Amino acid sequence: MQKLELTWIGKGQGPAVEPRILLHDASKDYGDPAADNMLIHGDNLLALKALEQEFAGQVKCIYIDPPYNTGSAFEHYDDNLEHSTWLSLIVPRLRILRSLLSDDGSIWISIDDDEGHYLKVVCDEVFGRENYKTTIFWQRKYSVSNNFKGIARLAEMVLVYSKSRAFIPNLLPRTEASTARYSNPDNDARGPWKAVDYLNQATMAQRPNLCYDISNPFTGEVVRNTVKAWKYDSNTHRQHVEENRL
Repeated sequence: MQKLELTWIGKGQGPAVEPRILLHDASKDYGDPAADNMLIHGDNLLALKALEQEFAGQVKCIYIDPPYNTGSAFEHYDDNLEHSTWLSLIVPRLRILRSLLSDDGSIWISIDDDEGHYLKVVCDEVFGRENYKTTIFWQRKYSVSNNFKGIARLAEMVLVYSKSRAFIPNLLPRTEASTARYSNPDNDARGPWKAVDYLNQATMAQRPNLCYDISNPFTGEVVRNTVKAWKYDSNTHRQHVEENRL
């Protein structure tokens, strides 16, 4: 069975990495001696291979910030690799990282658009496209130099993948300000609620499935929307009526 994949010169030709053992240097210990935290110094591929021996299938959350391959010069690593070389370096690390994840675990990868779109396809192959969760874009700066002549890059991205469909994100608790937006003036048994506009406020052309006559469930009056489309299709509206949400 064929599948969609990204190919490049040298793919799959990386050296086999033998199992490794982490050596504890007690002279560099600090903080709580009873904690399980580790700070590992060394090649990250070898370190990941060592971690795999003990922690495979146990890690709930992984965040990595790999080299962006922007062509910049840094003291401790080469960020100006040929494209296929960069891909050949990242893939074996991603495979071990996937092995480390628990079934309900997730991985979050910082990147920018120099390699981000190729990394997305590679992650689809390693983690499974069905386990892609989202791409988070964050604004890294808010202004451009006055003498900048090109199209400014103001954002970077974080690719989010899970190990399997067992992943369930932890939601932030609702704030007091959010809770204050809800009330229950009619003592609805389902609890506090808030009203929303039934009109689609988008300026795009009316979509046929959102243009239909509504019968007011209280007066029987037919309401025709001749200006904008409704926010919900007729099936959803019928469900709202049945659930007494109007």
